[in-house]
Amino acid sequence: MTKVKVAGAGITKFGKHENVSLKTLLMDACLDAIKEAGFPKLDAVYIGNFMAGSLGNQEILGAIVANDLGLGPIPTVKVEGACASGGIAFRQAYLMIQSGEYKNVLIAGVEKMKDSTTEVTTKAINAAMDNDSNEKHAGLTFPGFFGSLANRYFYETGAKKEHLAMVALKNRQYAMNNPIAQFRKATSLEEIMGARMITEPLGLFDCSPTTDGAAAIVLSRGENGVIVRASAQASGTTQMQEMEDLLSLPAIRESANRAYEKAELGPNDIDVVELHDCFSMTEMIAIEELGFFEKRTGWEAIQKGLTKHGGKVPVNTSGGLLSKGHPIGATGLAQIYQIVAQLRGTSCNQVDNARIGLAQNLGGTGAYSTVHLFERVNL
Repeated sequence: MTKVKVAGAGITKFGKHENVSLKTLLMDACLDAIKEAGFPKLDAVYIGNFMAGSLGNQEILGAIVANDLGLGPIPTVKVEGACASGGIAFRQAYLMIQSGEYKNVLIAGVEKMKDSTTEVTTKAINAAMDNDSNEKHAGLTFPGFFGSLANRYFYETGAKKEHLAMVALKNRQYAMNNPIAQFRKATSLEEIMGARMITEPLGLFDCSPTTDGAAAIVLSRGENGVIVRASAQASGTTQMQEMEDLLSLPAIRESANRAYEKAELGPNDIDVVELHDCFSMTEMIAIEELGFFEKRTGWEAIQKGLTKHGGKVPVNTSGGLLSKGHPIGATGLAQIYQIVAQLRGTSCNQVDNARIGLAQNLGGTGAYSTVHLFERVNL
């Protein structure tokens, strides 16, 4: 089977980009990734994006990239999988190289969310829910969904709102050292606990922000450097009422187990993790579903500092979605960017001797999940 390496990576600053178009963000990240890869002859382009059509009236992003970069008549694809769009695009490109069809592929993700009003952006985000369901007609939103999970978690465990705040604080402290992060201002547990409530028990710091930004990766055939050890994807239910367990997101668990099996690795082999903390509660569930901690004990691991440097496994050393930012189409690739930097030894908040990294990207209320495993080889 053909081995695949990360040949180049690029990223823009995350946050609000006034007077900068979605296309400019996308092209900036792509050019940086291609330059780092040594300007290889690209065989295809995959773009992860969720809302360019609804918010910016712009589709055909793959063709735009190929045209403006002068790549010729190569095939291009735009991938939509809600917040997992970037992770799914990466997986499709990886599989095409692994199959032997392509040698070098450019994958990029982008979103421009800050130009629209909160009402317009929220409506566009809600397209990632089952809008023909009684839950949606009753007014369920993403904060409402994850807030319900948090309340149930509190009921079944010893966890409290303070433990959610610990997640948000950890990720903000990491983001303070990340030059591309959206929020780098110092905060405190007290400020997080006292922040404006979004939906009980989730406050402002417990929810990922709307963000402008782009990230890009060039994948190539190769056996040295940072290689892709495994790629996996799974789906889950799209409605809360169909969940067998409110404290489980099966798509995360299934995609992780498939990736571990493919790579012949397990949770204890992982040195650093970027996971999808769209809400602080999501991180608490994800560290359990990924196998790092037993079910319903993630809050204890957070309390003991086991998801930070010096603990069992550092999680979201980029600052995560909560503080690095969440430009939906770019998020999965931004996670991979951070893992690649960690394995190269060039990252912010560097983990000593990091050799195996994991990136997990979630879509919707658990409708999609991708897990990618990476390894540093002969660097």
